[in-house]
Amino acid sequence: MIIPPKPAVIPEKIILGVDPGTQVAGYGIISVKGGVMSMMQYGVVQLSKYSTYQLKLQKLHETILRLIDEYKPDEMAIEDPFFGKNVQAMLKLGRAQGVVMAAALSRNIPIVEYAPRRIKQSVTGNGNASKDQVSHMVSHLLREELNPQFFDATDALAIAVCHHFHENALPTVSNKKTKKGAWGAFVSENSGRISG
Repeated sequence: MIIPPKPAVIPEKIILGVDPGTQVAGYGIISVKGGVMSMMQYGVVQLSKYSTYQLKLQKLHETILRLIDEYKPDEMAIEDPFFGKNVQAMLKLGRAQGVVMAAALSRNIPIVEYAPRRIKQSVTGNGNASKDQVSHMVSHLLREELNPQFFDATDALAIAVCHHFHENALPTVSNKKTKKGAWGAFVSENSGRISG
């Protein structure tokens, strides 16, 4: 008797993208199955209504933990810190990024950071794309009608999509082949900038 082979199990990966902020923070969760992306959830955390930055950070941390516990993401992608002239604003944003990362680390979720320009380039092909262009392209890639008023949420989805497109930036435990890390990816993409 010939036993037919079992159908191949297509692994699924769930990616949580976060666009941290001190007034509004965006989140987007996508699943990738067989290379096909689909949106699971997206939204914003309104932080401006809280009177102190400690309350804002607490609410952001609690929300990210709740999303992690509910959707069980395999990886988190977050927007890289950017440098600006307003030191106070940068410090506050750094705190928001820190609590988001701490929430992921408390659940042993790997984190990858992407520069804003790289996210836009990955999703739209233009590193200087507007938020509206990013939102439109994310909507097209995920085959979903997204609310254009939620730019922080669509930015978070763009971060998750960018991570899927650059998944070689993070080694996966289940893959037996060694993948290049973020530094290896940078070197391969910028070989002309590095002298021997």
